[in-house]
Amino acid sequence: MDISVVVPLFNEEESLPELTSWIDRVMAKHQFSYEIILIDDGSKDKSWAVIEDLKKDNNNISAIKFRRNYGKSAALNVGFAAAQGDVVITMDADLQDSPDEIPELYDRIMNKGADLVSGWKQKRYDPLTKTLPTKLFNAVTRGMSGIDNLHDFNCGLKAYRKDVVKNIEVYGEMHRYIPVIAKWAGFTNIQEQVVQHYPRKYGTTKFGAGRFVKGFLDLLSIFFVGKFAKRPMHFFGVMGVVSFLLGLVITLYLICHKLMSIAAGTAFRDITDQPLFFLSLTAIIIGTQLFLTGFLAELVSRNSTDRNNYQIEKVI
Repeated sequence: MDISVVVPLFNEEESLPELTSWIDRVMAKHQFSYEIILIDDGSKDKSWAVIEDLKKDNNNISAIKFRRNYGKSAALNVGFAAAQGDVVITMDADLQDSPDEIPELYDRIMNKGADLVSGWKQKRYDPLTKTLPTKLFNAVTRGMSGIDNLHDFNCGLKAYRKDVVKNIEVYGEMHRYIPVIAKWAGFTNIQEQVVQHYPRKYGTTKFGAGRFVKGFLDLLSIFFVGKFAKRPMHFFGVMGVVSFLLGLVITLYLICHKLMSIAAGTAFRDITDQPLFFLSLTAIIIGTQLFLTGFLAELVSRNSTDRNNYQIEKVI
């Protein structure tokens, strides 16, 4: 099989007929053998009923339905396990990704030696509340991962050599950092392709501000686990980072206040004579301990046999 198209979805009943028809037209035009793997991540609308109807008319469609919502990473991980194509394409189900990009993505994997090709939406149709923080996270990820040729790590439209998806594991919110995971696994030929981004046609975005916190903690988790070892971090990490930063800010304030008093020739108290100093020291120690607890728990969960065990309700 030439291509497997893996599509995670949550409440996308309106877009699915148009998306699958679009993919089918592209595949037929270029004479690709293919499959479409739809992963229903616990949708509450009629998405599964729509998928069952689509399956009747197109035998290239298969689908997996989760009993509840697990998130995009879980859907991708299950889809990767099921994929049979030489090239695996992922795209979102909201019609903001274009199936017309598939032939070029396929060519760059099969004929130009890429292990992974990540899409870059140079012109986006998203609000500033989404695009600005995304740029910040992409900059931080480039700096921490060393993958400096990617502008958008979280673009849903990506292409993978089959070996890549069969040798990486995606969980938590780590779909944002699949290129980083692939690099840690030894797949270093990571390329980028400028892709078309369309305005959302149906439904509402599943994006939320809380994902930034989880995404940042997952980036830290990938960095530490990938570099020093072969998602409890979300719980312990938030408290640890907040506590550490609070203690650091108080300490800097006390130091600056003392230096300013010395410069002005006014009376001051030694830093160690002030209760705030001990409060800040305690906060820094607690924050560090909580962060390390999250890291150790991450290592434990990474070796858990059920870390990627999801309740699957139906398969067609």
